[in-house]
Amino acid sequence: DLDMNELKRMVPANRFGKVEEVAYLASFLASEKAAYITGEVININGGIYA
Repeated sequence: DLDMNELKRMVPANRFGKVEEVAYLASFLASEKAAYITGEVININGGIYA
């Protein structure tokens, strides 16, 4: 019985993420444009840091 509107207000971006947003990052990381990026943790979290 979670209130989705209440949960969204807890996210600084004020919305839930989209599947496409994760896919965009995965696509970038798999491309040559990200060839020099190593050993990073990239949070896709709308601004929620615990």
